[in-house]
Order: sequence, then structure tokens, then C-alpha cells
Amino acid sequence: MGRLELSKCEGMVMKTIWSSDDILTMQEITVKVNALFHQTWKTQTVSTYLARLVKKEYLSMERQGRLFYYHPLIAEEEYARREITKCMDMWGNAKTGALLSAFTQTKGLTEEEREYIRSILAHGQNDN
Repeated sequence: MGRLELSKCEGMVMKTIWSSDDILTMQEITVKVNALFHQTWKTQTVSTYLARLVKKEYLSMERQGRLFYYHPLIAEEEYARREITKCMDMWGNAKTGALLSAFTQTKGLTEEEREYIRSILAHGQNDN
């Protein structure tokens, strides 16, 4: 069975955790998510999101003394790949070209990004 969907707020918490090289406490996550996403969430709010993420099996929680540490159970790249695939299935009608075209019109690409995409297409795979 696949993991349940993330809400927008749960996604912000996960992005915060993925952006750190360290395993974080709830208090550290609260400070970082508020700074990263310009929020004013209280610790209790973040605690609710963390509990949901543990239940959905996106995070593990480890208690050390009075502190709880949170560790991702899914890599950001794996989650991103799954979300992009869902987006392609829903909006691109599984046509990568149409989705890529819409993406580039919305976001725009640097020349470096264009060259990287050309390289992927030429070799048929991603080197990451």
C-alpha cells in the first residue's frame, strides 16, 4: 500500500526536514519551518503535523530524554518523483512533452537547465 497524500502544511514540514543535514527536534523544526515558509506556527501546530507524518510513515520519531527527534523515512527525491509522476498522469495525459512544455512556459529554464534536459534526452536516462 502506498503512503497517504501529504497536505500542503505537511509538505512544508517535510521540506524543512529534508533541507537539513541533521536529525531535528520538534522545536528545531518549528523554528526552521517558520523561517523557511514565513509562518508563525506554534510548537503545538508543528507537533500535530509531525504526528500525522509519523502515522503516514513519512517520518520516524525517536525519544532521547525529554526530546523527540524526527528522521525522514522517504527521500525527498523519491517523493518528488512520485509527485511528478502523479502530475504527469493527471495533467500531462502521460505525455511528457506536453507537461515539460507547460512547465517551461510557467517557470522558464536557465540555459544550464536546458542543456541538462538535452543531455537526459540524448542519453535516455538521468545521471542523478
